[in-house]
Amino acid sequence: MTTRFTESLVEEAALDWLADLGYTVVNGLDLLPGGTSPERADYGHVTLEGRLRDALARLNPDLPPAALEDAFRKLKHPEGPTLVARNHALHRMLVDGVNVEYRRKDGSIAGDQARVLDFDDPANNDWLAVNQFTVVERGAQAGAPQYTRRPDVVLFVNGLPLAVIELKNAADENATVWSAYHQFQTYKEQIPSLFDYNAALVISDGLAARIGSLTANKEWFLPWRTIGGEEITSLEMLEQAIRRYQNRAIETAQVIEELIALAKEMRQAATRGEKLGLTEEELAFYDALEVNDSAVKVLGDETLRAIARELAQTIRNNVTIDWTLRENVRAQMRVYVKRILRRHGYPPDKQEKATQTVIEQAEALSAEWAGGA
Repeated sequence: MTTRFTESLVEEAALDWLADLGYTVVNGLDLLPGGTSPERADYGHVTLEGRLRDALARLNPDLPPAALEDAFRKLKHPEGPTLVARNHALHRMLVDGVNVEYRRKDGSIAGDQARVLDFDDPANNDWLAVNQFTVVERGAQAGAPQYTRRPDVVLFVNGLPLAVIELKNAADENATVWSAYHQFQTYKEQIPSLFDYNAALVISDGLAARIGSLTANKEWFLPWRTIGGEEITSLEMLEQAIRRYQNRAIETAQVIEELIALAKEMRQAATRGEKLGLTEEELAFYDALEVNDSAVKVLGDETLRAIARELAQTIRNNVTIDWTLRENVRAQMRVYVKRILRRHGYPPDKQEKATQTVIEQAEALSAEWAGGA
């Protein structure tokens, strides 16, 4: 008997894995008023306040109630004019703790830090996976209407929604892993409060799974690999993504630090591209060429930018070629690339290495462009 491959099947598999990892798994409807375990006042609440208060009290036994209330308020109402600013502020609180103040018995003001996550003892955190978590909110733009959106799976740690998983059906040719990526872009515009706390976004169609940060564009949503470096091309990929994220997040604060650093790196790359007058794709080729110091000295930035633009355009014009015919395609692209490099006077002794780097970049970008078409 053939098992029908559906989005709901992928979701059920993910929830089973999460339960095996120690998450409590509940349906979003159960958390609403009238549900079996009500924890949300309405669809607009994206944090689970009772769990957050319990975690703050559990992790900070020496802080008085006033300090815990101060921490709760700052976590519940993060400051910042934009989603990215609020997300950055919250991640600092997750890593370093929340700066709180309270009045001592003698009337003086004391300062301290309230822990939000226990990085040393995973069992001391509260892990919850919620499927079909409906959020109703007005969009991020001024005058935006009210939207109702329902991400597939939201992962809560101590009452905060730190990760969101969006799943698609691989059997539907119109619902790819990149459809899930584009769904996230819609969510960030229409229900931004859910993503104030986000540390990881996971997308999967059951046959491919990728993970990225809040601000990651498509090229930074990366597949998980095995320890030996092999890509996984089945439902196991989603399982590894979930397991690896969970294990790293609770063992050390580095995962959150790395996501923050990644967001900074991407913002810096975007700014650098603007200064050079290059798109993200053109910048990738420019970087591949710029590592050669002699090329920089001989040709200069302007010529390297021209080469990068021509390379990007050549790859775009050939985006439909079949890269599964690897050797034939590589030979064809090698001719294109070397011809461009020679025409612009790229140093002959460095052409082979540059060609190889460019072809590897071309293969990755062709797959991305074809997938997003």
